[in-house]
Amino acid sequence: MTSLWLDYAMVPAVALGAYLWLVFVLRLSGKRSLSKLNAFDFAITVAFGSALATIMISPDIGLLRGAIVLGMLALLQYAVTKLSMASKVFRDIVRSRPTLLVEEGMLFREALHQERVTLDEIAEAIRKEGHGRLDQIGAVVLETDGSFSVIEKSDQALDLLHDVRRLGQRSEHPGPIGDGGGGESGNRPQRNRVGELS
Repeated sequence: MTSLWLDYAMVPAVALGAYLWLVFVLRLSGKRSLSKLNAFDFAITVAFGSALATIMISPDIGLLRGAIVLGMLALLQYAVTKLSMASKVFRDIVRSRPTLLVEEGMLFREALHQERVTLDEIAEAIRKEGHGRLDQIGAVVLETDGSFSVIEKSDQALDLLHDVRRLGQRSEHPGPIGDGGGGESGNRPQRNRVGELS
C-alpha cells in the first residue's frame, strides 16, 4: 500500500521536473526550437510534446532517461538548422519550397491540384485578409508550414517571390480544377480567370 502511494506521489514530482527541464532546454536552444517553418520543425515540436507526455505518464521511462530524450531532440533541431544554413542542398532536403497558387488575380490550377488545395480554401484565406475580390490579390502562396500568405496587388514588382515554386506556365484557358490540366490545352497547367472562384 505504501509503495502504491509512493508511486502516485512520484507522478507530480516527475511531471514538474520534466516540465522544468523542457523549459530550460527550449530556453537554451532558442525560439527556433518551437517554430513551424517547415515539416521538420513541426515534427520536432510534436515530438517534444509526445516525449513530455510519455515521461509524465509512463513509470518505465524515468526522469533521467526522459531528460536525455528531450535534450537530444533539441540538439537534433539545432544541428539541422545549422546544416540548413550552411548547405542549400541539405536545406532543400529537409524543407519544401513554397508554392505559388494565385498570381495577379488568377489561379494556377495545376498547383492547386498538386497541393490538394480547394477554391474554398483560397477564398477563405483571401477573406481573412480583408479582401472580397480575387482581382485585388497580387499573389497567394502556400508556405512550407502549410499556411497561406496573401499579398495585395501592387503596381510594383513582387520581389519576395523569388524562392516560390511555379508549376507550369501561365494559361488563360479556363476549366475545372482537378482535371489534370486537360481540355483543349492538353497537359498544360491552367489557371482560371477572375470571377471563377464561385
